[in-house]
Amino acid sequence: METIVSVTGGKVRGVTRDGIATFLGIPYAAAPIGPARFELPARVPDWDGVRDALEYGATCAQSPYPAPIHALLGSDGIPGDEYLNVNVWTPEAGGSGLPVLVWIHGGAFVRGSNARPIYDGGSFARDGVVTVSINYRLGVSGFAAIPDAPLNRGLHDQVFALRWVQENIAAFGGDPGNITVFGESAGGMSIAALIASPVTEGLFRRAIIQSGNGIGIARAEDARLVAAVLADKAGIAPTAAAFGELGPDRLRAAQDAMALELMQDPDPARWGESVISHGLGVMSLFPVIDGELVEGLSSTVLGARPDRAVPLLIGCTAEEFRFFTVPAGLAAGITDQTLPFVLRRYGLDTELAQLYAANRPDASAADVFNAIVTDVAFREDSVRIAESVAAAGEPAYMYEFGWRSGIEGLGACHVLEVPFVFDRLEAAPSLTGPNPPQALADRVHRAWVDFATHGDPGWARFSAGHRAVQIFDDPDSPVRVDPRADELAAVRAWRDAQPS
Repeated sequence: METIVSVTGGKVRGVTRDGIATFLGIPYAAAPIGPARFELPARVPDWDGVRDALEYGATCAQSPYPAPIHALLGSDGIPGDEYLNVNVWTPEAGGSGLPVLVWIHGGAFVRGSNARPIYDGGSFARDGVVTVSINYRLGVSGFAAIPDAPLNRGLHDQVFALRWVQENIAAFGGDPGNITVFGESAGGMSIAALIASPVTEGLFRRAIIQSGNGIGIARAEDARLVAAVLADKAGIAPTAAAFGELGPDRLRAAQDAMALELMQDPDPARWGESVISHGLGVMSLFPVIDGELVEGLSSTVLGARPDRAVPLLIGCTAEEFRFFTVPAGLAAGITDQTLPFVLRRYGLDTELAQLYAANRPDASAADVFNAIVTDVAFREDSVRIAESVAAAGEPAYMYEFGWRSGIEGLGACHVLEVPFVFDRLEAAPSLTGPNPPQALADRVHRAWVDFATHGDPGWARFSAGHRAVQIFDDPDSPVRVDPRADELAAVRAWRDAQPS
């Protein structure tokens, strides 16, 4: 059955099946093409008649994932100019007062889209939550610090999309006063930046950060060094006009060449200290401090501006970094002999390995490395953000996803919790392996539904004095207080000694 709704720009036609109305590929901003690719988002032009919203919309131009990651996740690439679009799932278009979830996808700010099967929001709509997933500008288009273009264009897209949700979600039965933003990886990092931002007041009520952090932010002067290399790779001047004349293929080629060079030679003198330290020598294009949308590291800003804190659910998987080292074969090259060199390659203190190895007497050198970088890149700053929110007087809840994939070597890796959160296990066999536990998905999914509905996922609050962490490793998994406290303290001491 078709369902028609009026939104900014005109009317859209969705489809209703099994009590869930689905609207796909609705443009929330004008197509960012030509020079507009490097401008702030603008209102979508009006259209005549009723626009079909029956298929996923275009995605921002991007390169496929490398083969090992592609085998786990696939890749994104729907051609078209109108890639600033949203999808909406609702149990009762025309109803009112329903809680709302808004999903921001991951992909290291250079890949990803809202069109992945594991992001299908129908399961949340089934459980009474209107769900929106957004696309935003990625890579060069969204995050290159081009000198004469606005910074953080991809984040500005996210803010623009949230304003669209505020203006339009009631038409889908949602309550604009009960919106929860949630996202994973770069999506979680985006949310960490958004909750600390001075421009997002009133756009959402709560936030969920999955496998993100608040340190993925560079200084603008460092990010401009990256943009200069990008321009050189493309053979153009580092200006918005010159970049705007490049087609998607040349943009991708320059971006890929630059990213490969940075990973092969992560010299802070060439790329900027904050790009290397905050991107771990892996990410090259990500948000920057602009003094307008992003004022600094999220935990620092929230500490100084507690009025910006919102109720928070935050956490990560227990073995995040196995996702990046095992499929690519990098883990096989980390031995007792090479571990110190690999740690130094990532700018990490080799003394951390002594503590982590002592706590894991049967672990391989690669296991030790993955545990260290998981805490450095994800867990430690997640705890800082949770502490800042709790200190501001807002409820904070923390989790760790510990169930291990049935795919050999992956463990409890990055992205693994996503199909459990969305209750889409059938869409992720290449990631979960055969027969993932539906009972665990039921529990995780219900916690997200409950948090979005009334702000309580079902376990004890987190605070600096009582670091309660819900462990998700089986359907009856417990809450633990301050797990692996000695390792967290060691990483924090190392982090505090680093340049800001």
